[in-house]
Amino acid sequence: MVRARVSRPYVIIEPNIMPGREDIFQKSMNEGHSAAWDQEWNKAAVAYRRALQEMPDHPKALNSLGLALFQQGNYEEALQIYKRASQVSPEDPLPMEKLAQLLERIGHLKDAVDIAARAAELFLNQRDVDKAIENWVRVTMLDPDNVMAHSRLALAHERLGHKLQAVAEFLSVAALVQRTGNIQKTAELVNRALQLMPENDEAKQAQAVLRAGQLLPKPLRPKGGTGPIAMAQVKQLDRPKEATDAGLDPIAEARQKALTRLAEILFEYSSEDSHALQARHGLQALMRGTGQLSMQQSEQTKVVLHLGQAIDAQTKENDEQAAEELEHALEAGFNHPALYFDLGLLRSKGDRLESAVRHLQHAIKHKDFGLAARLLMGQVNQKMGRLGPASLDYLEALKLADSLVVPTEQSDEIRQMYEPLIEAQALETDEATLKRLCDNVNEMLMRKNWRNHLYRAREQMPKSQDGDMPMPLAEVLLQAQSSQVLEAINHVHQLARAGQLRSAMEEAFNALAYSPTYLPLHTLMGDLLVRENHIEEAIAKFGTTAQAYSVRGEAAQAAKLLRRVIQLAPMDMGARKKLIDQLVSRGQIDDAIREYLELADAYYRLAELDMARKTYTTALRVAQQANADRNWNVHILQRMADIDMQRLDWKQAIRVFEQVRTLRPDDEGVRKNLIELSLKMGQPAQANAEIENYLTYLQTHSRSEQGITFVKELLAERPDDVVLRRALAQLYQQIGRVEDAIAQLDSLAESMLGAGKKEEAMVIINQILLMRPPNADQYRQLLIQLQSG
Repeated sequence: MVRARVSRPYVIIEPNIMPGREDIFQKSMNEGHSAAWDQEWNKAAVAYRRALQEMPDHPKALNSLGLALFQQGNYEEALQIYKRASQVSPEDPLPMEKLAQLLERIGHLKDAVDIAARAAELFLNQRDVDKAIENWVRVTMLDPDNVMAHSRLALAHERLGHKLQAVAEFLSVAALVQRTGNIQKTAELVNRALQLMPENDEAKQAQAVLRAGQLLPKPLRPKGGTGPIAMAQVKQLDRPKEATDAGLDPIAEARQKALTRLAEILFEYSSEDSHALQARHGLQALMRGTGQLSMQQSEQTKVVLHLGQAIDAQTKENDEQAAEELEHALEAGFNHPALYFDLGLLRSKGDRLESAVRHLQHAIKHKDFGLAARLLMGQVNQKMGRLGPASLDYLEALKLADSLVVPTEQSDEIRQMYEPLIEAQALETDEATLKRLCDNVNEMLMRKNWRNHLYRAREQMPKSQDGDMPMPLAEVLLQAQSSQVLEAINHVHQLARAGQLRSAMEEAFNALAYSPTYLPLHTLMGDLLVRENHIEEAIAKFGTTAQAYSVRGEAAQAAKLLRRVIQLAPMDMGARKKLIDQLVSRGQIDDAIREYLELADAYYRLAELDMARKTYTTALRVAQQANADRNWNVHILQRMADIDMQRLDWKQAIRVFEQVRTLRPDDEGVRKNLIELSLKMGQPAQANAEIENYLTYLQTHSRSEQGITFVKELLAERPDDVVLRRALAQLYQQIGRVEDAIAQLDSLAESMLGAGKKEEAMVIINQILLMRPPNADQYRQLLIQLQSG
């Protein structure tokens, strides 16, 4: 058939907001989009900043940078960027919506309410009622007594035919209006709810309450509203009462960190949207039989309830109720170190001191709570008259504090120098000496300017000679019985530096006579064994020493030695598993997940695919339990899918790829894998549904051009696929390339006629006619011929 060719250029022109190099701007924006596509938000932010240098007030660039900063967790700067975007485009609701979310996230609730209400009105102006409703709901979450938001929601739901929601909102407005004294208006609102649903129990009950002259129940905060409220309460808690305050003591610092973390967790649990829940449920299905992935929904609801009440109680200085709520959260299955520390702190203030020590034991390994937990345990043990254990806890606390104020490269050495001091202190029995040590450490650390105090104390100590190890602060407080060990260690280091390794080892063995359980000495002996190339003996020494550190609660030192073992023996699975346990206990979840991936890769290299996949599954469970970055979930799932593909377990691979698609719907590679696997399993309908789903997603996000490229790539492998050819034509039509759409359908119609499928060909010709082609008469004539034939 002859077709008329009509030239229709299709050009997208970006608004030139300010003079600048448009080529540099466009290149930077493309680089930013590419990095954002790959979830590389740091790179994306750099690219968007470069674009803004050319056009500082470009709305799209500002919004893109705001999103990148938000994804990085840089909420304060993202806030400023979105403020600027809202000023540049005051009628655009998107930056307003993001502003509200950010203000809510950082606990500025009053501002969040105002901005969310403005965003809702802007969405309504654009006739996007669903987004307007979403923002009005956000207002009621943060401010349940907001009459305007409830009124808007009532009218919106009524117009949309959402009768149940409309009734609930009208009753909420009625309850709020009643409290202003306007009884007539209250009755009108209740009657309006009854007109919508005459048999609604809540509406009938409201009418009965009103007739009885009683108050209607005020609207409750919807689910998800407790997280930001708790965050705002925590921001107020422990705020210095005077501007001259230098800071917080270690216990107050840790308390603030614990409450902030609990509020963040509460925020995450209570604000999860349906997509996140769907993804989580899918991940649970993948890991059945591998242990508990995360709390069940009912348990999570209990945790949200008890955490919110615990934080609220602490802001009102009701410590006893707060402790009880934390106990309930613990019983519901929530066992984060932040909870253990906060609960131990609260119990230490009352008479349940044994309970305090028990809970604090679970927090001493965590980097954020170790120092404060040791201090509290020292205080509690001293209060119970256990001066011996109290003195050891205080020395452990001083060890951690001391390691925080010295240069980073010396922190490990300082911690090791405390070992013989603590060991010698364990033999001390004189109560006066023990009490003096406890009081001295407590006085040194329990102050707002404790870091500055430790700095000044260090400046007053004798300066160490070049090559000597730094002296611990504890030397100021006590005369160590282990001075011989310290001198011996210095001598060993000097011999080793001189290359006299055998003499150094002999000196180390001699030093063991003074302090056989001094672990830094054992570590030093392991180093000497490595230098003498006795690798197996060194691995054994490091492994034993790491175990001893772990028993003592020194997770950081244990992890350091286990890394040494892995460096010496990369395929030592036992050492890697122990290292992971230490990292998890310290809250270093990202590091733990990396080690899981290394372990899984090691199994993979050994062709132990079952063990590799099992390890990936465990890593996925840890990432989910710790609410780690979603990118970890995607990365792990993709590796699991690769193994399933290699094992030809296509059904399981589809399940895994579906979860990746839920987490990252714009991943084109995943979409292609799902399509290919569905075809291999003889499920063309499923493959077509996946194609349609992805193209709809791209169209929704204004990326139809990308959809065209995607379909063309699929057609290169399946050139006769009718579904793909029609989809390509539809995409052409959507972006205005009508001529290309007609050409595609024309070719498809010819193929249908050639295959004897006259009815299908007639349907396609009718579709062409709907596009009003220049040669429409020819198509009508052909259609008549086919109908008459």
